[in-house]
Amino acid sequence: MKRTSLIICFLLITATGFAQKTFTLYSKDLQGQATMKERLNGAGCTGQNQSPQLSWTNAPAGTKSFAITMYDSDAPTGSGWWHWIMFDVPANVNELVTNAGKISANLAPKGAIQSLTDFGVGGYGGPCPPANTGIHQYIITVYALKTDKLGLNASTLPPGVGFTIYKNTLAKASLVFYDQY
Repeated sequence: MKRTSLIICFLLITATGFAQKTFTLYSKDLQGQATMKERLNGAGCTGQNQSPQLSWTNAPAGTKSFAITMYDSDAPTGSGWWHWIMFDVPANVNELVTNAGKISANLAPKGAIQSLTDFGVGGYGGPCPPANTGIHQYIITVYALKTDKLGLNASTLPPGVGFTIYKNTLAKASLVFYDQY
């Protein structure tokens, strides 16, 4: 009886000693709701269409790159709406500056690819929920990946990128914010 207790106690101490901190995503720009800076400029919305600043900590061991997505699960399409997809972000990067999603601004990390969104173009496309569709939930996720390159390009459609991210994910961290037009 004492031997079993000692083994269990040893396993608990060992597991506690190897515990890893939580992979976490932050943003200085988002305060729980879309602001004029993040919102789309067009389709009935006025905003600066700037992707928010993002930073993350405690990526798991073995992380070789990151991917970032922004998804509206409440878009009235039957399949949601992809607002932003960036991948092949080097493992030594842990922050995206405000407006890194604007491809022509050249603010994204070197080597990162911003592929097609549901707007039909690469880069960031801010929130602009259609009128009378209620509150929309926007999910920004950073994925820690076990590969340094996904082997995709800027013309890859969101489902293809999503599938490839999914099969290479070690961990993910998300921020959720809401907007209503």
